[in-house]
Amino acid sequence: MTALLFSWALTLAGIMLAAAMGCAVYRMVRGPRAQDRILALDSFYASGMLLMLTFGIKSGTTLYFEAALVIALLGFAGTVALAKFLMRGEVIE
Repeated sequence: MTALLFSWALTLAGIMLAAAMGCAVYRMVRGPRAQDRILALDSFYASGMLLMLTFGIKSGTTLYFEAALVIALLGFAGTVALAKFLMRGEVIE
């Protein structure tokens, strides 16, 4: 009973994270300002990372956890670079 409930919870979490990624894509496309698009990109990579983690928990392999770590590192660096570009007009000083 507990394993079945856990499986359903992971499936529901995956569906909700996919819906959140869809909302983030919509905001990236229709965002009125560049700041909104960057925040949507940040939300998109965070949801993608969490979706990878739910896949990893469900399958039991460590490959998904490593992919989620790479997504988190690259997404954070990308968000910081884009925010710095919007504030100063250049990334590297």
